[in-house]
Amino acid sequence: MEQHITDDLPSLLAVLPPEIADAVEEIGRLDDLLEVILDLGRVPTARYTDGEYTLLNREVVQEDIDLTVMQVGEFDADNRAGIERTLHRISGLRNRRGEIVGLTCRVGRAVYGTIDIIEDIIQSGRSILFLGKPGVGKTTMLREAARVLADSKRVVIVDTSNEIGGDGDVSHPAVGKARRMQVPTPSLQHEVMIEAVENHNPEVIVIDEIGRELEALAARTIAERGVQLIGTAHGITLDNLLLNPTLSDLVGGIESVTLSDEEARRRGTQKTVLERRAPPTFEVLIEIQERNLLNIHQDVALAVDSLLRGRPLSTETRRREADGKITVEQAKHDAPKSNGRKRRKDEQELPQGGYSFRAGGNHKKPQKQADPPPPADSDVPVPTSAPAENARTLQVYPYGIARNRLIDSARTFKVPLRVVDTLKEADVLLTLKNFYRRSPRLVVDAEQKGIPIYVLRSNTVTQIEDFLIDYFNLDFAQEDDHQLSRALREVDEAIDAVLAGSNETIDLSPQKASIRRQQHEIVRRAKLSSHSYGKEPQRHLRIFRDYEGG
Repeated sequence: MEQHITDDLPSLLAVLPPEIADAVEEIGRLDDLLEVILDLGRVPTARYTDGEYTLLNREVVQEDIDLTVMQVGEFDADNRAGIERTLHRISGLRNRRGEIVGLTCRVGRAVYGTIDIIEDIIQSGRSILFLGKPGVGKTTMLREAARVLADSKRVVIVDTSNEIGGDGDVSHPAVGKARRMQVPTPSLQHEVMIEAVENHNPEVIVIDEIGRELEALAARTIAERGVQLIGTAHGITLDNLLLNPTLSDLVGGIESVTLSDEEARRRGTQKTVLERRAPPTFEVLIEIQERNLLNIHQDVALAVDSLLRGRPLSTETRRREADGKITVEQAKHDAPKSNGRKRRKDEQELPQGGYSFRAGGNHKKPQKQADPPPPADSDVPVPTSAPAENARTLQVYPYGIARNRLIDSARTFKVPLRVVDTLKEADVLLTLKNFYRRSPRLVVDAEQKGIPIYVLRSNTVTQIEDFLIDYFNLDFAQEDDHQLSRALREVDEAIDAVLAGSNETIDLSPQKASIRRQQHEIVRRAKLSSHSYGKEPQRHLRIFRDYEGG
């Protein structure tokens, strides 16, 4: 659909002092004009899409501001006024005595056809939240969505500052058949939202600038009544919306929960983690990066859960090209984020399996397929499910990891893995914690290229196996005997490595207290030292060369 823009710019220029209006027209480029700024004691300026330009060489005087104020509507409690039946907005700056000493005259434009890039989402009936920096076009897109939906549904606009439907009692033609409810004062916006549902039987409610906690609660109430919500909120991305305690409820909110020891081990996290508190009010979130570039989270609940658990996050990117063609693509996975906080690069906290995932990439884990259970008397753990036969072979570049151990473990588990000789061929980089902390050139190159990096505590068969188990989603019988045998085999391997001089210290995988006691006893018999480090469920042994026994 071809876009058609109406702005009624002469109405805005008519309320400006003639000298300033003439300067705007002399510059031209009216289609690119965003705002005219009048501040007492400063030169008047005009903001365009590419920057700010000076209109006159003289300073603005109080008479210039008073002349403009006299010709616009009354200023509301939010210090905004408008021009009858236009979309232009005049915002005032006041001094301590309440006198207006500055004006921001923003150009309001109705852009018909601007939502063709997301029309399928708009028509889907799901609630949609727009985010974006000021001036990027959130309200313009909101207004057009209301117009399009009003052709087939009952649409009510809650218009707090008259930005959507324009100033005055008669709505601007840009909202089409949609009905509009004006808000007496911004602090009553949440009450008008509820009133719209109770009194006017809408199928869709459109609201601009959800910014207070009561408004977020009202939005949840409306969504729970089965009404489609389309709104905007203060924020640029999903990440910073989650960190906003006032508005995070729009996407489900976050809370701190304490996991059981078993669940913490299963997840490979600390016992206290952040989780989504409730279902999101809005099912779809659209980040407006530029006027013709959108990042879309089609499932907000899944996106929030992924962010909180540090999983790779995928977004849909839609772009309108210069020729009007719309392209849709899946963006690359972002690097996993720690659970609600930034993790230091050298932090020792590692998951239950004894390794950590350090960098994002776009490699997909193979799907798993059921396989017959192993013999019960097997000494080496054998998976009860294995990767599908047609799963893609994982190309691993081991850095500081024994290649023969990696190859043998892959053969034992019958997983599609190939050890490669160059980073260019690799799907993942597998290295040790000590190597990763030094940030060698190879690790830096992998991070810059987006190659996932897996970091092991030590170069033992058990920890290599833990990596394979998790990566290929292998299932094992969970009997205590299996866990104990693996833990004792790991301590034997670690003792051999320390005695051989290949390592001064080795960290073992986290284990429960009863198993750690047995590991300590085995280390003592080998005339080596060991200490436990970390907090449950991450508490683990560290083996030293020096013997402290009697």
